[in-house]
Amino acid sequence: MSKRDYYEILGVNRHATEAEIKSAYRKLALKYHPDRNAGQKDAEERFKEAAEAYAVLADREKRAAYDRFGHAGVSAGAGVGFDPTIFADFGDILGGLGDIFGFGDLFGGSRRGGARRGADLRYDLEITFQESARGVETTIQIPRQEPCDRCNGSGAAPGSGPVACPQCHGRGQLRYQQGFLTVTRTCGHCGGAGRVITKPCQMCRGTGQTAKERKLTVKIPAGIASGQQLRLAGEGESGTAGGRAGDLYVVVHVQEHPILKRDGDDLYCDVPVNFPTLALGGEIQVPTLDGEEQVRIKEGSAADEVITLRGKGMPNVSGRSRGDLHVRLRVSVPRKLTREQRTLLEQLAQSLPDAKLPPRRDDDESRTVFDRVKDIFS
Repeated sequence: MSKRDYYEILGVNRHATEAEIKSAYRKLALKYHPDRNAGQKDAEERFKEAAEAYAVLADREKRAAYDRFGHAGVSAGAGVGFDPTIFADFGDILGGLGDIFGFGDLFGGSRRGGARRGADLRYDLEITFQESARGVETTIQIPRQEPCDRCNGSGAAPGSGPVACPQCHGRGQLRYQQGFLTVTRTCGHCGGAGRVITKPCQMCRGTGQTAKERKLTVKIPAGIASGQQLRLAGEGESGTAGGRAGDLYVVVHVQEHPILKRDGDDLYCDVPVNFPTLALGGEIQVPTLDGEEQVRIKEGSAADEVITLRGKGMPNVSGRSRGDLHVRLRVSVPRKLTREQRTLLEQLAQSLPDAKLPPRRDDDESRTVFDRVKDIFS
């Protein structure tokens, strides 16, 4: 049986924002929650179906893969499917109603026992233009919270340990019956951990975490552009009470190249060419990512004409293709001319149709031999 479209399940269009996806999921979760539909198998299936759709569309990378390849891009083989642990953060999605409906108990989420996922971290990495073109492997140093070495993350002093909370008896939650609903609230005494520490660790002061510096090796793929980011799963801050670690997002910033300009995977540059080369044809040196390359200029080329070198642009970050290099010919005009050069240019200008020469400067350097002879016989 084929799966339904995830956007159709949540009732949103393919251009829906994260907030719209979250809101749509919240409505469906409240509508089909098993506590409101006791014994209705269809409601339970709709509830899990909505959860699976949200697990994909709420994650940027998974959503991009789904948009490109459909269910095949987020299949179980790709590590995506119905994931009950998404209900660990359901209290944030439902604005507190997650505790009332007891999602942690229903699906074994990490709220039971007070386990919390670690925070995500961001690292801004600057690389050169050439490094972005060829790819680079570099080492970065990340400050983050890690489990305390002295207490192994328990928060309790050596020789002691957490004890069951006397208020909730280790459950981390207090339950009340309200009509047909079972109301579950986080225990205020232990904060939902189900345990309390009577003798806190002196190194971490009972938090179970200490600040550390961690070195990581990051592989930057060839073709990466400024603003793109890499996700290193589990390299964020450590979770508490057994919760999973957060992720590290490395945001790449590429320095500008002095000559080459990038647009997508294509590169652009301006190359100065003198007039005789444009008129007569010839060869020029063009800068590329692989060094200078000799390019043939055809006879009668126009100023601002663009020559395209196929496959000489930026590699696509996927590694499947490479862009082009577009070279624009710019006329190079000399600021100073020798007497011989000026004479030759004047003769060329007079031979061209509709040529109008500018008035001569009255100085010896600008006057030709012909001008001086003419003055003598005048």
